Amino acid sequence: MSGGSGDGGAGPGAVTFAFAGRSVTARAGTTIAMALWEHGTQVLRHSSRDGAPRGVLCNMGVCYECLVRIDGALVRACTTVVRGGMVVEPGGRP
Repeated sequence: MSGGSGDGGAGPGAVTFAFAGRSVTARAGTTIAMALWEHGTQVLRHSSRDGAPRGVLCNMGVCYECLVRIDGALVRACTTVVRGGMVVEPGGRP
């Protein structure tokens, strides 16, 4: 947890990854969903049915609302830990 420091994950043990073409720094061990949340990104994809924004809902891997794409594969952002250098794109249809 950030402890309210608002540092966005900077500091020792920080990793940098890309989301939708922008650089994001997070603490090692943080999930993609929480790293993006800390940086103000709450929309992770849009519904294929009606285009409505989708993001973190359950935050425990039960639903498919937080899908993102890594290396062509759809994964849940709430259960996938960030790795330095990873390239994450908004997800699509579950």
